[in-house]
Amino acid sequence: MPDDLATATRSGPGRMLVAVYAIFALAATARSAVQIATRFEQAPLAYVLSAFAALVYVLATVCLAKGSAVSRRIAYAACTIEFLGVLIVGALSLLRPEWFPDATVWSVFGRGYLFIPVVLPLIGLYWLRRTAR
Repeated sequence: MPDDLATATRSGPGRMLVAVYAIFALAATARSAVQIATRFEQAPLAYVLSAFAALVYVLATVCLAKGSAVSRRIAYAACTIEFLGVLIVGALSLLRPEWFPDATVWSVFGRGYLFIPVVLPLIGLYWLRRTAR
């Protein structure tokens, strides 16, 4: 484990974690931007939640990459919010499918993304804990 706290989250396997978060940040941002710009009236809740997911992924990516004490706390919060969001949206998309006429990144616990959205925040939280001093 690196001695420098600022590099701990972005070294070794942390590089892969940051890369996966960056891919999800880009994908979720692009998806939500297209959805909101072209067909917002069809599924406003789903599209706003996709945009929220995109913001969470961007925040997690930046904070994991930065790795400072403050950014680590923000990354913890982002990963926790992400995990809770996946659980809540995943459950609601199954219980109230009429609320989600179109899928979000977190619908059905991230099924459209091979369930990576439900696992990724757990890996992020684990990595933050593992690299803590």
